[in-house]
Amino acid sequence: MSSLTLQQWLQRAALQLEQLAAIDPHIVDVRLEARRLAGDLLDISPTGMQLKMSDKLTATELQRLDAALVRRCQGEPLAYITGRWWFWDLELEVAPCTLIPRPDTELLVEQTLELSLPANAKVLDLGTGTGAIALSLAKARPQWQVSAVDYSEEAVALALRNRQRLGLTNCVVKQSDWFSALAGQQFHLIISNPPYIDEQDPNLQQGDVRFEPRSALVAPAHGLADLAIICQQAPQYLSENGWIWLEHGYQQAEAVQQLLRQAGFSLVSSRQDYAGQWRITGGCLSR
Repeated sequence: MSSLTLQQWLQRAALQLEQLAAIDPHIVDVRLEARRLAGDLLDISPTGMQLKMSDKLTATELQRLDAALVRRCQGEPLAYITGRWWFWDLELEVAPCTLIPRPDTELLVEQTLELSLPANAKVLDLGTGTGAIALSLAKARPQWQVSAVDYSEEAVALALRNRQRLGLTNCVVKQSDWFSALAGQQFHLIISNPPYIDEQDPNLQQGDVRFEPRSALVAPAHGLADLAIICQQAPQYLSENGWIWLEHGYQQAEAVQQLLRQAGFSLVSSRQDYAGQWRITGGCLSR
């Protein structure tokens, strides 16, 4: 048994995290960071943590927490350290082979659930990563048939583990370079959070993105290359009156709208994220 209580460790951790917070604007509450780190690693709920504040940590617990704190103070994302993250209403396994699911991407799920799609709609999630979008939709709409694809074998394996753990049988996960493994298939909806950051964007040197896979973040042509491929090829894989919705950078809405119109989409529009930035754009394919 160590000499530190959980509360004492949390206080010490918050003090050390202050240095990271000084250079990382994404950290707004070091005490919350410390509590999340301890809660996830020790598998303690917020309520349970309050009850255990005066409990002394075991030597093993202290070692695990201190090792994790060192990694966090070096800037490594909390999600990669704990190996778990929340998205929509799911707890997902995460790993450095994929992006960390972000609240802004929940807007794609929200928008999709508002669409008037068939009861047994076929939905495609391109570049699924952890499976966050696809699995959220599969859970919310059990009658839908959701397909999730990713170019990365590691990402596919991760999404499959998340699907299995969540027990979602209406979602298929496979490896595909965008549409390459989907010949002859058609969907009522295509959604994607593709790479869309410009290679020269200075934000790539800040915060969590320093640790995330560059291939899932960056695209040529000022971040628009993959978005253009998806817009151009999507009509071949959409049924009549099918929809597409895409996440993009906050300055790319107008360009993505143009790409969709050039590909034959109508009812093209964009939506703002929770911070008021233009974040997703979509349209309908009327043949």
